Amino acid sequence: MLAPMAGVTDQPFRKLCRQYGAALTPSEMITSNVKLWNREKCRLRRSHDGEESPRVVQIAGADPAMMAEAAALNVEQGAQIIDINMGCPAKKVLKRSAGSALMQYPALVEDILTSVVNAVDVPVTLKIRTGWDIENRNGVQIAQLAEDCGIQALAVHGRTRACGFKGNAEYDTIASIKTQVSIPVFANGDINDPAQAALILEKTGVDGLMIGRGAQGRPWIFSEIDHFLAKGHKAPPKPLPAIRSIIVRHLQSLYDFYGPEKGIGFARKHLAWYLDNIARLNLGCEEAMRTSITRPLRQHFNQLNHVEEQLEALENIFQQLDQLALLSPEELAA
Repeated sequence: MLAPMAGVTDQPFRKLCRQYGAALTPSEMITSNVKLWNREKCRLRRSHDGEESPRVVQIAGADPAMMAEAAALNVEQGAQIIDINMGCPAKKVLKRSAGSALMQYPALVEDILTSVVNAVDVPVTLKIRTGWDIENRNGVQIAQLAEDCGIQALAVHGRTRACGFKGNAEYDTIASIKTQVSIPVFANGDINDPAQAALILEKTGVDGLMIGRGAQGRPWIFSEIDHFLAKGHKAPPKPLPAIRSIIVRHLQSLYDFYGPEKGIGFARKHLAWYLDNIARLNLGCEEAMRTSITRPLRQHFNQLNHVEEQLEALENIFQQLDQLALLSPEELAA
């Protein structure tokens, strides 16, 4: 499944990931403060028009009553699964004692989970981390509490809140959590390769995988993992013409969803991720070389302020990439 990521997993990206094998595609994190829902950003985050079922909406907050109200209203508006965010490490979320900050307060966690589960008649799931910091890895305790409260599935990011996204994911901790609950558990963190995904499934014994940053610029990673699990070997890198077609379709959906002016900004961000993956997977470049190849392409693209200019620049970018793909690693390095 796709991991919910603020500023990334909007409706256009969710639809793309679903097309390429993601079984669940949760929304971006939505505040539990319904007074803010009329803002454009929140309105767009709650849009699920045309999306396949089941539609998953993730909510965040620290007040049990507000969380329950937000869950119920989202269900009224079409949400079929409610996911609760207790994994986000962002400072602006932590300042509100929400996200992974809640793992410090098991009693409040229990109140929130119970309130939300009792407020809706759809499945409620939970996203957590392994703990607050390395001295307080209480993921097992929170997982058991979640199961007791009626949570029906659990996703665990294999780092503490204090770790942010640094260091390696703690798959041993995720494995320990899996052994202590009977509800489905999804492993999350550092899943960037199909072979690695298979290894994590085997090592942790989890029921599934949640992929976040590994899908940025590579929404087809879900189908690549499916292929590896079914065939036992990696699929060849997606050809450049196929990637070009995906990017064009993605950018057009961003222009349509946000409007041309804002869509252009989102297109810049996603193109940077696409280019990095092309340089890594299709051209076989190490990080320093990837940067030297993609930086001038990104810099030019980021200066453009019209849809037609971006799409024309994309054609020119792929003409250059086609030429680079003909070079040997030694020629690329030179």
